[in-house]
Amino acid sequence: MIGLNLCPFAKAVQAKNLIRHVCSPARDTSALREALRAELQLLAAAPLEQVETTLLVHPWVLGDFLDYNDFLDEADALLRELDLEGTLQIASFHPRYQFAGTLPDDIENATNRSPYPTLHLLRESSIERAVAAFPEPEAIFETNQRTLRALGAPGWAKLQARCLRDAALGR
Repeated sequence: MIGLNLCPFAKAVQAKNLIRHVCSPARDTSALREALRAELQLLAAAPLEQVETTLLVHPWVLGDFLDYNDFLDEADALLRELDLEGTLQIASFHPRYQFAGTLPDDIENATNRSPYPTLHLLRESSIERAVAAFPEPEAIFETNQRTLRALGAPGWAKLQARCLRDAALGR
């Protein structure tokens, strides 16, 4: 994500060490929902200068993309239940992420692929600030598509393998 500049806002947040990384031990959706609840509440309460965003990685639950995609409705319902809609939002990443209208192997899907299923919890205020500071934020998607097409499927596979290896080594 950062190395390919797929999210031009991520590098600064990482450099400031404001990303909370959580690996959930959840083995079912009930446990994941509770982990998500706790992380949403923690992020909403945390000072911005300590935590700007959270990556909730859940490698042992929702490995099937369609199940994961269905769970996103539950995640959004939880935002509403906690009265955090408009304050926080949830972005989704999955090893087999697939946008509607694409084929599973289309390289465009790689923009939302990650080594493990991940829920990215973001502050709406951070998004608004980043978008306001970025010239032509609507061009990000098109730029990402060009970047991924240039990388191609073999390049993406090599990058994914390296990410998985680094994760296994704790890097």
